[in-house]
Parts: sequence; structure tokens; C-alpha cells
Amino acid sequence: MFAEHDLTRQHTRSVDIFALNDNQLEGDLPTIHEILYLRRGLSQAGGKLPLFDLDGQSVDVAIVKNCLKRGWAEPWFTNPLKPDWLVCKLTAKGRQALEQP
Repeated sequence: MFAEHDLTRQHTRSVDIFALNDNQLEGDLPTIHEILYLRRGLSQAGGKLPLFDLDGQSVDVAIVKNCLKRGWAEPWFTNPLKPDWLVCKLTAKGRQALEQP
């Protein structure tokens, strides 16, 4: 078919692709589990965040601590009967994080 088969073949080159947008970095946004946790504070008085998920299981402490570290939640009060429970409330920064697209 082609007399010079090698000349018709082009080699692909490696190309680096970078996003050219102004979206925040993914690490600045809450994960789906954090979103589900934080959203429950939107409908509660004072923004109280749940101690238990919708299935009645304790909310993962790692989720709560990460939200505290990021400033999306803050400690509300200490429960004298259960001092190991983290009773938290949603912050203004947490509300902003939920509004991100």
C-alpha cells in the first residue's frame, strides 16, 4: 500500500496537561462524608452537628476531627455524662465550604 510505511507513521509525544481554571484545590474542599456530616448542621438550632449518622452509628471521629482542624466545625460544649463525645457546631467557614460547587 504505502511505499514508505515508516514516513506515514507519527510518533505521539508526551504532553503535560494543566487545568487552566480558578477553582480551589481539591484538598480545600470537604469530602463526601464530611459534606454529609456538615449538612446536617444546617437544619439544627445553632448549627449543632450530629453525634450519630442516619443509621444510628457514631459519626467517625476522624471526620469530626478533620472538620475541626479545617475550621468547618467548632466544639460547642462538653457533655458531663459523656465527656469523650465531641459535641460540635457548624461554623461560618463550614457553611461556606458547603456552598462551593
